Amino acid sequence: MQKPTALVVDDEADIRELLSLTLDRMGIDAVAAEDVESARRKLGEHKFDLCLTDMRLPDGDSLELVDWMQRNAAGIPVAVITAHGNVETAVQALKLGAFDFISKPLDLQNLRNIIENALKLGDKNTDSAARLLGESPAMHTLRNMIDRVARSQAPIHISGESGTGKELVTRLIHDSGPRKDGPFVPVNCGAIPAELMESEFFGHRKGAFTGAIHDKVGLSQSAHTGTLFLDEIGDLPLAMQVKLLRAFRSKPCGPWALQKKSR
Repeated sequence: MQKPTALVVDDEADIRELLSLTLDRMGIDAVAAEDVESARRKLGEHKFDLCLTDMRLPDGDSLELVDWMQRNAAGIPVAVITAHGNVETAVQALKLGAFDFISKPLDLQNLRNIIENALKLGDKNTDSAARLLGESPAMHTLRNMIDRVARSQAPIHISGESGTGKELVTRLIHDSGPRKDGPFVPVNCGAIPAELMESEFFGHRKGAFTGAIHDKVGLSQSAHTGTLFLDEIGDLPLAMQVKLLRAFRSKPCGPWALQKKSR
């Protein structure tokens, strides 16, 4: 089988070398570019399976490259390397179509996980047209949106009236993305007693409170490598919604939070 090929875009030679060595040890060929212009040129000359790009480049930033790739190389997953703590810029990259982002200093295990997930995107076997019926312009737009968000690691919010197929869309997103082999964990937020919410979502240690006779894995950890689907999240108390939002924002590469409400 032909080895996968990755495009590495960074103006620092040591970072390009580190990324190339990591890719090589994973059995992936690397092609390097130093700026946006050379990256565009190489994307036109070669076929790539993924792209890793630094945020700041000599002739622009990776947001320009991500936006250009959505129009000219939409089938290639692209992950953006950002400065530590620059969450706002990373979120903007995800909105433009980036698959994921990596914070500096680079965590090599996290980098390997992102690369492995990106390569899984080329092995999709879900036919959304067979499971999501309809040929109207709105349905075609919905299928395209499902394909797009399934390529991202960002949390996703799904809203709509009861009976419109929100859970079906959620499962299609899960089955179309790199986490399809992981668990799909649906949670009815309205059915969890208020006093047990933190324990259910985040788990607890034995002896943490009266009645905690053993360690408990939280729902968010149960969905690791898969999808956490929060059904009717609007039924949760506002304080718990805030805690969940902070947890998901602080761990952007963790399990998806697919949130749904009736209105």
